[in-house]
Amino acid sequence: MAFCSKCGSAVSEGSTFCSVCGSPVSSAGGPAASSAGAPPTPPSSVGATSAGLTSNVAAALSYLFTFVTGIIFLVLEPYRRDKFVRFHAFQSIAFGIAVIVLEIVWHIIASLGFLSFGFFFAIISLISLLIWLAIFGLWLFLMYKAYNNETFMLPVIGEWASKQAAN
Repeated sequence: MAFCSKCGSAVSEGSTFCSVCGSPVSSAGGPAASSAGAPPTPPSSVGATSAGLTSNVAAALSYLFTFVTGIIFLVLEPYRRDKFVRFHAFQSIAFGIAVIVLEIVWHIIASLGFLSFGFFFAIISLISLLIWLAIFGLWLFLMYKAYNNETFMLPVIGEWASKQAAN
């Protein structure tokens, strides 16, 4: 197989130009000789792209479905060794569990408000909306910080995640 001397991509036989960069190739399907008469350079990996995600994208995605994607990034091979991704994955798992516990406790409290109709029900509903907006905002903030290669530690959860990521 012939390779382009300019970008290193594979050139199909019989082609006169590289399909990636458009530089001319010789009639034999190989790279065209340069005007200085120098031999063509071997193909390089400049045009090749890696199939993996960068650390900041993987860390931000670990928050996407809270603890589910956190567990996935702790299992996947290239990310399980990256301490930055591990920290955010562990923090995502702990954040998801904390939100579930808060949801259970809040539903117990809110069920008392449903028993009494009127003003107390309106207050409980308003507080419930504010709590879930705050959780959603914190979730977006954590994803934003991870994407910007920053380590934002939640008060108790962050310390635990930092210890787990160091192991």
